[in-house]
Amino acid sequence: MSILKRLVETFVKPTRAGYAYPKSPVFSETPKVPLSDILKLYEKDPTCKASIDLLAAATVGMGFYTTAKDEKAKRVVDSFNEEVNLDALLNDMARVLIATGNDFWLKITPENLKELKRLNIDAIDKIKYSFYSEEKLKIPNKIEGYKLTQKYGGETLRPEALIHWKINCTSASEFGTGILQVLLQTLILNSNRRPSYAWMKAKIERIMPKIFEKYAGPDVLALLERANNETIQKFEGVIKNRPEEGAWLFYSGKGDIKPVMLDPRARFEYYIDHIINQFYLGCETPLPRLFSTPGFTEASANAALNLQDMLTKPIQRYIKRQVERDIFDAVLNQSGFNSAEAKVRLNWGSPETPEVVMADLIKAAELGLIRPEEFRKNAAKFGWELWQETEKEVKTVK
Repeated sequence: MSILKRLVETFVKPTRAGYAYPKSPVFSETPKVPLSDILKLYEKDPTCKASIDLLAAATVGMGFYTTAKDEKAKRVVDSFNEEVNLDALLNDMARVLIATGNDFWLKITPENLKELKRLNIDAIDKIKYSFYSEEKLKIPNKIEGYKLTQKYGGETLRPEALIHWKINCTSASEFGTGILQVLLQTLILNSNRRPSYAWMKAKIERIMPKIFEKYAGPDVLALLERANNETIQKFEGVIKNRPEEGAWLFYSGKGDIKPVMLDPRARFEYYIDHIINQFYLGCETPLPRLFSTPGFTEASANAALNLQDMLTKPIQRYIKRQVERDIFDAVLNQSGFNSAEAKVRLNWGSPETPEVVMADLIKAAELGLIRPEEFRKNAAKFGWELWQETEKEVKTVK
């Protein structure tokens, strides 16, 4: 090996699998709301968590099975699915996808797909993409790479190294939009700013315990007649250091005792109901209302499920196509199969089993299509009382 070749191999940084080094100028995009903030709302708000869990369960909770024209190709795909535990990956992914609109899977070896690893939602900092370079035309062309945050190394992964799950891509954004994002958005209209519904709901919930602490044990104002300055100063110290659950407060004046009560005209339940209803609308599933609000009938529950199906079915179709294109086809092509001919497909639910009719079973036994012992086992499943033949009885029959 020549000295020059050794120097080149020593000092030139090789291109590592999965990394992108774009040669042309690219533009970067960050999510409008940090994806990690959206996930925190899911983790810490019971309404959000219940809504997302219900939608995710309705989307992928029933599991899946595969069908194919080529049985050998099907076995290869099924073996890969079992090896990477694809069912569990889809269940974990669905929650994050529905909540944040995005999820990222790393292909450990893109050229020879053997393993998939879900990245944390805060792993991707920016998406880099290029534009068409035609004159007076500025349209996003294609994704050039995914830049990791400094926490994960700060490198830029090429698109082939990732599976980017995304739903509800608005305008030209390469990031998806999750259900919970609208609850974290502020609204600015004609210079007027409306806080996010998540902020308003959190503030109401923060204030409510203080209201109970203040008025469950109300302050009592005692007016002291002809109290001297020393006495007044003593009681002023008590007032300043009174506990949250209320205290007796004293004032120099005509003798009287009055509890400080909440003004009954201050009724906020209508405003609170409005905020909570908007929050439920943002979660896009009426099912939590079934558990928290009395008066829901079976008809209301069925109508709620029908509305939920309208939301989950498009997500199911998207996940199905993404899995077939980015996972099944890749596994088949690297194993020497023609993915277009094999047609390995993902199907939600469990495979349908044909219904067995007793008359058909008897006819099959008469034609000799099934053995007597097979007929007996199947007949027992229909509730026939069959006794096991003893060895002595078998010999006697012979």
